[in-house]
Amino acid sequence: MAVTDEAIGKIKEMIRSGELGPGDRLPPEKELSEALGLSRSSLREAVKALEIIRVLDVRRGDGTYVTSLTPDTLLDAMSFVVDIHQDSSLLELFEVRRILEPAAAAMAAAHVVAADVEELRGLLAALGDAPTVDELVAHDQVFHRRIAEHAGNSYLTSLLETLSSSTLRARIWRGLSEEGSTERTLTEHRLIVDALARGDAALVAARATVHIDGVAGWLRRALT
Repeated sequence: MAVTDEAIGKIKEMIRSGELGPGDRLPPEKELSEALGLSRSSLREAVKALEIIRVLDVRRGDGTYVTSLTPDTLLDAMSFVVDIHQDSSLLELFEVRRILEPAAAAMAAAHVVAADVEELRGLLAALGDAPTVDELVAHDQVFHRRIAEHAGNSYLTSLLETLSSSTLRARIWRGLSEEGSTERTLTEHRLIVDALARGDAALVAARATVHIDGVAGWLRRALT
């Protein structure tokens, strides 16, 4: 493992220094192992590890490439971990979202324009009065992603998307709809949009916090 870690560190340094950039093809295995002073077996293990976390893309018969290294690509492996977590861990994941999401919404308040507000209102209007669970899940994912995107921080957007994957959203929304709180939740979405329209960052953060707290409260009760 120590040798593999060393190989990973050397490839990481090549990327960090700019010797390898997004989309670049790595040198052939024999050439790279000799250049880095590594055995070919340790290099292969390092490549496998970096492929799993989406830093490298191994294309059979073509070669190994550095991925785009965009936040959504690098955090993709984390979404798998979120999806398979047991219920006992969901509340902890949701509490992280509770910290980050109001901050992202407050940042978005400084960037949204009238057209952005109308888009969010259109998402709510398109949902109708009696949406299905699948429609609610799709709406919730797009609604919160769009607000996070307006924060202007791609890492924050990707992290929030990862923390509340479609699988996790579906599990929560099914419980919420069974409890009969769909209308309350959508009303809270409307209040967030109204605060964004006013450009009031503090109000947006407060309303986002209330919204997330409501869902977290249901989740806490469901797990006890």
